[in-house]
Amino acid sequence: MTVNGWIQILVFIALVVAVTRPLGGFMTNVFTGERNLLSPVLGPVERGLYRLAGVDERREQHWVSYAVSALLFSAVGMLSLYAMQRFQAVLPFNPQEMANVPADLAFNTAASFTTNTNWQNYGGESTMSNLVQMAGLTVHNFVSAATGIALAVALVRGFARASARTIGNFWVDLTRCTLYVLLPLCLVYALFLVWQGVPQSLGGFIDATTLEGAKQSIAIGPVASQEAIKMLGTNGGGFFNANSAHPFENPNALTNLVQMLSIFALGAGLTNLFGRMVGDERQGWAILAAMGVLFVAGVSVAYWAEAQANPAFAAFGIDGGVDGLAGNMEGKETRFGVAASALFATVTTAASCGAVNSMHDSFMPLGGMIPMINMMLGEIIIGGVGAGLYGMLLFAIIALFVAGLMVGRTPEYLGKKLEAKEVKMTMLAVLCLPVMMLGWTAVAVVLDTGTASMANAGPHGFSEALYAYVSAAANNGSAFGGLTGNTLWYNLTLAVGMLVGRFFVIVPMLAIAGSLAAKKRSPVSAGSFPTHDGLFVGLLVGVILIVGGLTFFPALALGPIVEHLAMTAGTLY
Repeated sequence: MTVNGWIQILVFIALVVAVTRPLGGFMTNVFTGERNLLSPVLGPVERGLYRLAGVDERREQHWVSYAVSALLFSAVGMLSLYAMQRFQAVLPFNPQEMANVPADLAFNTAASFTTNTNWQNYGGESTMSNLVQMAGLTVHNFVSAATGIALAVALVRGFARASARTIGNFWVDLTRCTLYVLLPLCLVYALFLVWQGVPQSLGGFIDATTLEGAKQSIAIGPVASQEAIKMLGTNGGGFFNANSAHPFENPNALTNLVQMLSIFALGAGLTNLFGRMVGDERQGWAILAAMGVLFVAGVSVAYWAEAQANPAFAAFGIDGGVDGLAGNMEGKETRFGVAASALFATVTTAASCGAVNSMHDSFMPLGGMIPMINMMLGEIIIGGVGAGLYGMLLFAIIALFVAGLMVGRTPEYLGKKLEAKEVKMTMLAVLCLPVMMLGWTAVAVVLDTGTASMANAGPHGFSEALYAYVSAAANNGSAFGGLTGNTLWYNLTLAVGMLVGRFFVIVPMLAIAGSLAAKKRSPVSAGSFPTHDGLFVGLLVGVILIVGGLTFFPALALGPIVEHLAMTAGTLY
């Protein structure tokens, strides 16, 4: 580890904290319907969209109606994306003459982008036409991200309101998020990326002649626009198969920093929105502090692990790098080095982004374990836009329930008593993830159709399968690498994991929102547990680690932990 590496990490953390409050304030104005800087320009557009869609912005929805609207919208979007891929060859804007996408891969991809996962069992530049990239994948990047933010805001309203029957209007929240938050930010972001050298074109390939005289076809396309929303919307994926290790997606150190910052920006801002909407910004800072503790711990372990030399190399006096890049450089983007690669891996899996600038399959066992743990916990460390906040609030309910049991008092959060219904719904939402992650992994590693796709044997091969299902169910989308996912088995089972990981969480969560909104607010008393100080942050972090440890430690022991122990003994996989 180097001083330069730690400076990079600290600068990144400082930038995240700096943008949290401005973005939180702006989003609060947007979702409460207050006037903001963009209202003079976008206000008439918003009202026109409501008239076209037949939506009454003043009419709010019960939680059931809100959930049905979100589910129907997602279902229609998934079907349209599936159809677009299946008829790709006859649709326009296909200069590369891409063939129709096979049925199982199209189903996997449609589920992936609908759930904000962006798992890709294909190479983007060699499979999808420009039309599918723009009208299919990029559009879903916007609306799936907007859906996640809208759902989080609905839960926040549940805490903020008292004796209310409604939690907002899904169509209004979706429209406002897309129109006022995502589109303006992505427009500026995409122009910045074009300035830095990211292509934005409707062309197919550029033919070039190398210094050796060989002919090479270089893929281009509408990259900058997709790159902007994939990061801000924590969608992940990539126009190119190499993702953010490709110089056309991530040209330099500046874009690398901005990409990491944009992954965390809106998720961090939503914690401030939470504090503002419940009337106490300290509540939002407490949630962000709990996220920060877990993030710093994770990035520290990842950086430490990747800064170590592989024992197999160290035995021969090889440190794996030179001049401040010492450590495990296998699979790293040499432009960025160990620190930036470890930081990017931690950021992208702490949020449900899935973009990568290095190969996680080549990380040291403990370095690769950190991205897995981030996703196993439900990506609550900032998390995906919206999903991170409501995931952390679900854990807050569990933490306060545990605290209530310890002192013999009915637990409450922000003046709302947490009763049997809220706790049961919370457990349903939390438990569906390990069922998908561990259940499918257990089946895959004992079936020939599952093990045939693994590039490595032993614990590393187990980690490849485990990472895939963890990434799918957590709606992350990053790949460990080394696993051939484009098979009928993995296309179907990963798609099921993605759909369950998204929708089996949001329905119970919205039920909690509706239940809390209907409750009266209890006044603060001497017996109330403070939820804005260090004690609450410590309790929340402790509960998260205990729940995660009890649930996932056996699987981690079979994968990265035993691989690390074997590696130190001289056995490699």
